[in-house]
Amino acid sequence: MAQVEYKDLLDAGVHFGHLTRKWDPRMAPYIFMEKNGIHIIDLNKTLASLDEASNAIKGIVRSGRKVMFVATKKQAQEIVTEEARRLKMPFVTDRWLGGMLTNFATIRKSLKKMQSLEKMLKDETTVSNLAKRERLTISREKDKLERVLGGVADLTRLPAALFVIDVKREHIAVAEAKRLGIPVFAMCDTNSNPDAVDFPIPANDDAYKSIRLITLAIGKAIEEGLMERKQDKDDQRLQEEEEAKRAEDSEVTSAADPEAPEATTPSLALAPEEDENDQ
Repeated sequence: MAQVEYKDLLDAGVHFGHLTRKWDPRMAPYIFMEKNGIHIIDLNKTLASLDEASNAIKGIVRSGRKVMFVATKKQAQEIVTEEARRLKMPFVTDRWLGGMLTNFATIRKSLKKMQSLEKMLKDETTVSNLAKRERLTISREKDKLERVLGGVADLTRLPAALFVIDVKREHIAVAEAKRLGIPVFAMCDTNSNPDAVDFPIPANDDAYKSIRLITLAIGKAIEEGLMERKQDKDDQRLQEEEEAKRAEDSEVTSAADPEAPEATTPSLALAPEEDENDQ
């Protein structure tokens, strides 16, 4: 991974926290100082936390499981959607539906409904038989479901981890993940509770540049995990092919072995006769 450096964090404004009166005391270990009524985040802690989170998330992805991106704040929606789509990971950027994790069976029903509406609208015969108003209602319903659930349309089981931009804003998602024992990786500003998540990354969760830098760093770790998984699969396939070839060769050798003594016996028997004739 192209290592994120101290200067990159500084340039992106990752160190800017909230006003001192808005702070959460549990963020104290990650705060470097106070300046002009604003808390400054310790970027050394940010680098260490980001490194730890990247390694952990890479391990999860390498095992073949999914990481869900959660960011419903306006300045984070675009970059998170873009990165999640690039990595083919599930994401929620419109709004978090209560029970998206804890009541996953119901969400699956809504996804099936969305897919059936899509299918219906693609079928020209069905569409032509519908009244204009009915067609418009179905189209609006499909668009609404797609906006809210489009990012999780391919999700067949619960994700193995969550990557959250704002812990305070996405508190329902964090609470659901905690209840199900799903690890949460999150950007924590000075007004957040780092104890609510498993892998807090102390950082400014309001500035676009800061969100982009941390999201891309996590995205890079996920990409590496996917590449390592692909490499593991290729190595396993090669090993299986080699073992199959070795087994085949040993079968051929064992099939050829019984003929070997028969070929050598006549020559041994003829040797004494030749000696007698010579005499």
